[in-house]
Amino acid sequence: MVDKNWSRYQRWYLRVTELGFVFDFSRMRFEESHLDSLRPAFESAFREMAALEGGSIANPDEKRRVGHYWLRAADLAPDPDCAEAIRQAIADVKTFTQEVHDGVICGEKGPFLNLLIIGIGGSALGPQFMSKALGSSGLDRVRLYFFDNTDPDGMDSVFETLGDQLEQTLVIVISKSGGTKETRNGMLEATRAYEAQGLSFARHAVAVTGVGSQLDQAASEQRWLRQFPMWDWVGGRTSELSAVGLLPAALQGIDVDHLLKGARKMDAATRVHDLERNPAAMMAALWYLAGRGRGEKHMVIIPYKDRLELFPKYLQQLVMESLGKAKDRNGETVNQGISVFGNKGSTDQHAYIQQLRDGRNDFFVTFIQALKDRVGDDLEVEDDVTAGDYLFGFLVGTQEALSGNGRESMAVSVPAVDAQTVGALIAVFERAVGFYASLVNINAYHQPGVEAGKKAAGEVIQMQRKILALLREQSDRAFTVADLAKELEGDQSAEIIFRICEHLVVNRPGDFQRHDADDPFSCTYQIV
Repeated sequence: MVDKNWSRYQRWYLRVTELGFVFDFSRMRFEESHLDSLRPAFESAFREMAALEGGSIANPDEKRRVGHYWLRAADLAPDPDCAEAIRQAIADVKTFTQEVHDGVICGEKGPFLNLLIIGIGGSALGPQFMSKALGSSGLDRVRLYFFDNTDPDGMDSVFETLGDQLEQTLVIVISKSGGTKETRNGMLEATRAYEAQGLSFARHAVAVTGVGSQLDQAASEQRWLRQFPMWDWVGGRTSELSAVGLLPAALQGIDVDHLLKGARKMDAATRVHDLERNPAAMMAALWYLAGRGRGEKHMVIIPYKDRLELFPKYLQQLVMESLGKAKDRNGETVNQGISVFGNKGSTDQHAYIQQLRDGRNDFFVTFIQALKDRVGDDLEVEDDVTAGDYLFGFLVGTQEALSGNGRESMAVSVPAVDAQTVGALIAVFERAVGFYASLVNINAYHQPGVEAGKKAAGEVIQMQRKILALLREQSDRAFTVADLAKELEGDQSAEIIFRICEHLVVNRPGDFQRHDADDPFSCTYQIV
């Protein structure tokens, strides 16, 4: 009797020999005819990807190219100046890192022991993922800390941990434009902390930013230690293999050449114009089929490795920021996207995998397995069984349990969690996102929703300024929310005004006061 599952496993088993990666697509519910229906679309997707790598304008609304693939293969850059800039940036990262490690570049009172990264989105999430995946508490050259939000309490927690080691803490401020408010706020908080300890922030600071940006100008004027480039053709969510990610990784002691090598090898494997032999294309095709081209199923990422714990979060940004778009490239409203969530296995054997097996069938899972359990001697927790064997057993068992209940999954197996593997993992998902965007006719490389959020936040801050100015001018009077809305004329969002006032009451108790009433919306506010 023929084992149909075994036959299907063999049919949809794809190995990338150069990297030791294995992709198992057999447990996704599709037939060859479904792939056949997508082949014409993929011919177009392959051409679009080749044009993108060749330097075509991929972001017409911003009139810029998209070249994160050049970061690991400078020879592919469309002009010699661009290629040389990439090579020079990598060389500068290595030179600066060596000087820091050798103590040639140091803090005011000794060699750098810590690294504080100030950034938001990909400028922090990429380095966080890399640090978690490849760091080692006993071997790291510096300890990493992050300001990845504009939360004062979060920043205070980092300062508390650093304590009197601020003088031996190197700071990398990452912002392409230099105008990102969250990053600017973190930089100002850090500056104040250094000055409070009698230290010069500039003598501990490095900028990763666009040439000529606000941050670039400030770093030059204040004579920061160094500046590294960010280019307009690299988006934040695809910037990990630029100075954004390479500089923190190198300073931590991670082999950046192997990161780039892994991405370069995976790029080669995913340039193949053959759907069934191209792992990124197959992933994109199955995302499309699972969600019927509308993102109707969520993408669940479950890596069975502690070091890859942040990979689902990294992919959440990459996939959702790239694919979550209201309009397609023809200007038609499509509201595209794929929701991504996940955590590590086998932690989730005891959490949401219960719903995945028995609850709503509105998802597909991507399991990620690292074959190498550990470096060093192993321990048998039972006869002929190690802790790593159990981890493997939980992975296979969970996939079997889901499959047995009609739940779709694919699996990616990697040899070990090392620099080459991490670079390759980043590359295969970047390419899959690009292919999927072509299939659904959207621009994966801009982020109008993010810009809308920034604009709205700016409007809230401006309204707060108007409220404070009005209350200062009429400090002898207490205003209800309705009064404030009337006085502010065009700014009549009473809900926003109420929320601003409640925020100010808690955070400026010295002069911003609330006079309570039985109805919370009848309270009055006053500056005294």
